[in-house]
Amino acid sequence: MGSSSKDDSGSDGEASSGDAPPSNSGLFSEGERVLAYHGPRIYEAKVQRAELRKKEWRYFVHYLGWNKNWDEWIGTDRLLKHTEENVLKQQALEKKQGVDKSSKLGRSAQTKPKVSTDAKVDKEEQKNNVTKGKKRKSGSDIEKDNFSVEKLVKIQIPSTLKKQLLDDWEYVTQQDKLVKLPRSPNVDDILTKYLEYRSKKDGMMTDSVGEILKGIRCYFDKALPVMLLYKKERQQYQDAVKNDTSPSTIYGAEHLLRLFVKLPELLAYVNIEEETLTRMQQKLLDFLKFLQKNQSTFFLSAYDGSKVSEGKGKGKDD
Repeated sequence: MGSSSKDDSGSDGEASSGDAPPSNSGLFSEGERVLAYHGPRIYEAKVQRAELRKKEWRYFVHYLGWNKNWDEWIGTDRLLKHTEENVLKQQALEKKQGVDKSSKLGRSAQTKPKVSTDAKVDKEEQKNNVTKGKKRKSGSDIEKDNFSVEKLVKIQIPSTLKKQLLDDWEYVTQQDKLVKLPRSPNVDDILTKYLEYRSKKDGMMTDSVGEILKGIRCYFDKALPVMLLYKKERQQYQDAVKNDTSPSTIYGAEHLLRLFVKLPELLAYVNIEEETLTRMQQKLLDFLKFLQKNQSTFFLSAYDGSKVSEGKGKGKDD
């Protein structure tokens, strides 16, 4: 979302005046397959470039299975050699995080985000991760950037929508009910309605709003199977989303709202200028107010209790 220049900002902002070192310089080589920390998880990645900056090696990595918009410059403190021992470490971390390995998007780089949508657990884990990250990086520039952005990313969810989230959690995890799919209006429909609403209100079609809505759709489609579903919803996802179908054409406001709980965590690692971030936050808040205004139309008043996921009873939902 507005972060397509992430790799550019990372390289321009940190580039040194010296030439790039040969591929075999430093601890990791250009083209080497590695494991990389991103937040609380470990991802498979590939080193694209290596440079010595201020007497410290920096590596431009591409996370395998992820869009190149996530490519970034990181230090050696976030990299691990792709060894059997470290792969086991990655798998142990996956298990600890409760990652769903049965997902069709089961590639290592796409199965790491946390499944739970519990805001309290989320905030506590995010707080702990920031603390750990500061110790690990001992005040490096990249951590300061991440930390300052993380502090800036604030999405205030209206109180009635917070209650919607709580009811959503109650229906799925406590009452064994699911959102009946496909939903109407679906996520695509809601985004289109908001664009029409803004166009009428502003008297014109604004590119910035369109870009943010594209970003929301992209984040939703990528995040849904790996971090927006409760355990009891996973089988339903497997049944409902076939081939190249976009989740945004199947799911509706209930799951879209969960994305806004996760957005601060997702945006915390994206290089966004403060001014751009402020404008984005205002537009995201305006979108949430639009959801609130149309809450009775967009959200279900009751969930379907006839089709409970096969995952029932296999573990307590987070």
